[in-house]
Amino acid sequence: MSVRTAVTAASAASLALLLTACGGAADDAKPKGDNDASASAAAKPDVKALSAAELDKLVVAQADVPGYLVKKTDAADVVNGGDVGADKAACEPLAEAMSSVATGTPGASVQRKAIQAKKKTATSPDDVLGALGAPASAVTLGSYAGEGAQQAFASLKAAGDACGSGFTVSSSGEKTKVTKVTPEAVTAGDEALGFTVVSDMEGQPFVSNLVVFRKGNNLATFSTISVSGKVKELPKDLVDAQAAKLR
Repeated sequence: MSVRTAVTAASAASLALLLTACGGAADDAKPKGDNDASASAAAKPDVKALSAAELDKLVVAQADVPGYLVKKTDAADVVNGGDVGADKAACEPLAEAMSSVATGTPGASVQRKAIQAKKKTATSPDDVLGALGAPASAVTLGSYAGEGAQQAFASLKAAGDACGSGFTVSSSGEKTKVTKVTPEAVTAGDEALGFTVVSDMEGQPFVSNLVVFRKGNNLATFSTISVSGKVKELPKDLVDAQAAKLR
């Protein structure tokens, strides 16, 4: 099985408010409470999504995480959101996030691959992954307009609550059975979620994990697997490094 197939199988298991108030002489005739409410609404900003070029400067990079090998995800490895689904509609946000697809409708998103390096002699990320079975995280950073990031995060939280007993994921024509989704404690950004995910890989349990956090109108997702079939812990140092760049 190729690394990409393993990633797909294990992973495949995600509104702008601009209110204005009317002013003028007619305002004098309005009750004070109406004026206060209108002023408060007018003060709400029109939150715009960052561009892919801006996200490229904010996504975690090699210099940010000693002990990892970080590189831009190859175009061939980027999964199209339209190719990912689940047999339960409520679980689709999880299927998307675990497949490195930015949940919801981001204005832009970027992807990176971060592999935990255990040997200083490693010459490439693929060498480390193949030789050591090191945990590999697919990092996706998306930016949203309005309240899109809050809505995407809420859909992931709801999916975690609804899909603990498992679901079937379809990704690029392949189907994978997720047998269990267990919440894990994680702190990052404005709000965060963590999950351990157990999938059925040819009759054997394949353990991966997922971390998602929101900072403002940006959503960061970390889908971590190992070719050994077992990821033991969340990529805390990687998550912390990404959170630091979004402050």
